[in-house]
Amino acid sequence: MSQIPWWGLPLIAVVFALGGAATAHFVTARDEIVRSRRKRTRRWYEERKDAYVGLLAVFERDTYRLRAAYDAGSKPAPALAYVDEVGPALMRVRLLASGPVRSAALAVHILLQRLHGEMNPAAVSGVQPQIHFRELLTQVPLVMQQFEAAIREELGIETEPPQSNGRVRFLTRKPALDDLEDIGQDLSRER
Repeated sequence: MSQIPWWGLPLIAVVFALGGAATAHFVTARDEIVRSRRKRTRRWYEERKDAYVGLLAVFERDTYRLRAAYDAGSKPAPALAYVDEVGPALMRVRLLASGPVRSAALAVHILLQRLHGEMNPAAVSGVQPQIHFRELLTQVPLVMQQFEAAIREELGIETEPPQSNGRVRFLTRKPALDDLEDIGQDLSRER
């Protein structure tokens, strides 16, 4: 006869069933946390990317308008019209961005705002207002580059293409013109 009491086998079955249910619940909860974290990360990235692209587009449009007005010899749009256009996009960036991105965005904004304001010849001694305007206008792309670099750093965007396996690159590369000439010379020698 067996040394196991009659209640031992059902007890072991219940313990293993509870252990399996607890493990399944734990794995499901962990997967849900990972999925939720992934969703939040994706939403974080998309919100910022949309805000940054929107602000960059506003800055580019305004820079183009300023350049076109300067080339036409007309006065730029008033500063209030610029602020009305850039305001919503800039507020989104100010709310969502990290410190370096926010500072770079505000640097571009302040420069464009100065270009929309009155060019006071007394503000810069010895400089004509039109030359001063042109110099400030040429600085806009440089300040925008700093803004773009801060965005790339925050979002983790790499400018270099990913490295690939050398064998795959060899198999998929298109023959260069020199390679085709060499092949043509080899074929002519064989004849």
